[in-house]
Amino acid sequence: MFKKLIYPAVFLQEDDGITITFPDLKGCISCANTFEEAFDMGKEAMELYLEDYVNDMFKSAPTPSKLKDIHLENNECIALIELNVDDYLKTLDNTAVKKLLLFLPGLTKQH
Repeated sequence: MFKKLIYPAVFLQEDDGITITFPDLKGCISCANTFEEAFDMGKEAMELYLEDYVNDMFKSAPTPSKLKDIHLENNECIALIELNVDDYLKTLDNTAVKKLLLFLPGLTKQH
């Protein structure tokens, strides 16, 4: 199993903010006002995108591009966004447990 996944993100800096895209994760886009926020928003977008690959433990997830193969335009730079798989899976497990606990009391009430 993967311990971590690292994908290159392209940050496009414009006057009104930063757009974050992932060359390997088609349709995975976010935006931010600062570079610090861009890393956080990029990671969140990547986590949501990769959620579809949890069932096979990310084996079918897209292969990250090599940095040398990514063509940049003006005002763009590359940032590497890392997903720690163990931490991510724990977060998903905790979310599922919280949702389950929220719904259990309603199952026992008779109306």
